Amino acid sequence: MKKVDKLMLHDIANKLMFDMEDEQYNTLMEEFSVVLKQMELISEIPGVDEAEPMTFPYQIKSTYLREDMATKPLKKEEALKNANDVINGQIRLPKVVG
Repeated sequence: MKKVDKLMLHDIANKLMFDMEDEQYNTLMEEFSVVLKQMELISEIPGVDEAEPMTFPYQIKSTYLREDMATKPLKKEEALKNANDVINGQIRLPKVVG
């Protein structure tokens, strides 16, 4: 199993555009250490590799969801009426990618 170190966390934080203090990195490294120890313990359980992956703790059928039905679309003016910044009929959003 790969060890989580401060350099790796700094790299990930930079990619996610996070700014963290050294103390926060130390706390995060301690938390990852606990998680990795737990994963090691789980891997020692006999037959765990043969177990089927689970996405939900129990079987469920989604019979309560409604069918998608086409409806009349909103008029452009109505769709834009609550937007904070509209330019030329389009919503202007802040830049989020560097």
